[in-house]
Amino acid sequence: MQIHVVQKGQTLYRISQTYGVSVDTIAAANEMTPSQSLVIGQALVIPIVGSFYWVQPGESLYMIARKLGLDLHNLASANGLTLYQPLPVGFRLYIPPTPRTQAEVNAYVEPRGTDVSPILIQSSKEAAPHLTYLAPFSFRIKRDGTLQPPPLDDLRAITSQHSVTLMMVVTNLENGQFSAELGHIFLTDETIQNRLLQTIKTTAQQYGFKDIHFDIEHLLPADREAYTRFLQKAAALIHQEGYLMSTALAPKTSAAQAGEWYSAHDYKAHGQIADFVIIMTYEWGYSGGPAMAVSPIGPVRKVLEYAVSEMPASKVIMGQNLYGYDWTLPYVKGGAFAKAVSPQAAIELARKYNAQILYDYTAQAPHFNYWDEAGKEHTVWFEDARSIQAKFRLLKELGLRGISYWKLGLKFPQNWLLLEENFKVVKRS
Repeated sequence: MQIHVVQKGQTLYRISQTYGVSVDTIAAANEMTPSQSLVIGQALVIPIVGSFYWVQPGESLYMIARKLGLDLHNLASANGLTLYQPLPVGFRLYIPPTPRTQAEVNAYVEPRGTDVSPILIQSSKEAAPHLTYLAPFSFRIKRDGTLQPPPLDDLRAITSQHSVTLMMVVTNLENGQFSAELGHIFLTDETIQNRLLQTIKTTAQQYGFKDIHFDIEHLLPADREAYTRFLQKAAALIHQEGYLMSTALAPKTSAAQAGEWYSAHDYKAHGQIADFVIIMTYEWGYSGGPAMAVSPIGPVRKVLEYAVSEMPASKVIMGQNLYGYDWTLPYVKGGAFAKAVSPQAAIELARKYNAQILYDYTAQAPHFNYWDEAGKEHTVWFEDARSIQAKFRLLKELGLRGISYWKLGLKFPQNWLLLEENFKVVKRS
């Protein structure tokens, strides 16, 4: 699979000629119409076997192999070159495909209201062939130890048709917010806690959930050990039923990291108790904050490197956003929230306002600015083929269990193509 970044003056036809792939094939892979104009800086995926690399000034075959994480001898052989043969600038190297590694893939889906919208149903159908788990968000704990379920509608049938494991997400959400008070109640009141665990067991049996996933956030720091004890108790019951038990963790870089989102999450304990954990490595750039990449590669790496120092890498699933944000400038703390946009919608905005897409190589994320009809300046940070491929490389480098997407319903067709290019998705059902 080739990732091509559109340059000034390029058309879909010229790009198709470069790679020997039809215009219609490229358009279909990127879910665009053949007649649509291209945006300077837009990343396209070109469905070919392997990829090409053009030599930059000062580069040697050894440097390129190291940069791309390739075996030097295999790269030389694929291109009929000797190991230390000088390469002219602009020389096109063929990069053969690498073997796919196994990975588990989860995606959350968040129905709102009393049913699952047609958009979420369709998005779940499209994603299901690429998933190990599908996680409807969420079963909300009530103060009496019972659960408020989300609408499920056709989601169970979709998982059954595509051998996807249904994940039961249990949260301490109350009135739309994670509640420390609610958490304290079920973590410290044994009667309510026992009722909750029995309700979880009964609900899992009723709906066919095979993984129980605790996303318990914003707990009191003093409830850290109580949460660990709860997970130990829950795991014993859940494993007795033959189910998996997993947790969601805030993105920490040390055991001593303080803060209302971090203190009660003990990485080492979760790594010992849970079958796997999903680490929420996103929202550095968030809707209420200043504009920046949602999941910049440097901070993501630091969190994951800390995680694998506390638990086996085979238990760690990296969180990944399927969205970006459109901020109105200037940023004012406490002011208007940024609007969430899909990668496809971000490209449409750039096309509409004739904006050039730039790429931040430090954050490994695309971005652009534009001015709207009211004369307001905006900045957009989002995901594209380059940024997601950078995350896939990190996942493989660290030997992680897989990747988890928040959340379905936002179009990002390139992600699923590159996912299948890089990984053989594990199916458990």
